[in-house]
Amino acid sequence: MIKPRPEMIAETRAKLLAAARHAFGTVGYAQSSMDDFTAAAGLTRGALYHHFGDKKGLLQAVIQQIDAEMTARLSRVSAGAATRWQGFVDECATYIEMALEPEIQRIMFRDGPAVLGDISQWPTTSGCIAAQKKSLAQLKQDGVIIDLDEEVTARMINGASSNAALWVANSDNPEETSKRAVQGFRTLLEGLRSKQAG
Repeated sequence: MIKPRPEMIAETRAKLLAAARHAFGTVGYAQSSMDDFTAAAGLTRGALYHHFGDKKGLLQAVIQQIDAEMTARLSRVSAGAATRWQGFVDECATYIEMALEPEIQRIMFRDGPAVLGDISQWPTTSGCIAAQKKSLAQLKQDGVIIDLDEEVTARMINGASSNAALWVANSDNPEETSKRAVQGFRTLLEGLRSKQAG
């Protein structure tokens, strides 16, 4: 029985994404080739060009996939915290700690910026900032944090956490750098707490 066209398209994309993600995560963007992806997926170069345009387009798609997974994980971390504030702080700290994971480290924080440019300009960044702005607005309304400009603060927190993750990913001693970065970030966020919040 022949599969419906949308199902075949989704299957082809999924195969190419899986093959590319494996290659980018193990040997890196520069060392992986389009022939490797297509051979691993059992497809032609034409399929890759049709679905992703080129190797860079495939990297963008892999990054979007990983970013969505990271966002889901961070939401679970936040939801599992005892308080809204603790969830916000833990979410920021976990994002930095994710830079220790080999696949995320290489694809998101090494090859991604090298190939696609400044991480703050990626399309997914605006969604992260919007979510942080919403969280800050709720924390402010609850009296947990001081009266602040949510957008400015969200952008600063986003920039600082991205920069910390990049520092960890490119450090000679990522484990030690991560510990320092997370501790420093938690201290930084404590400065937003309202005196009434204790």
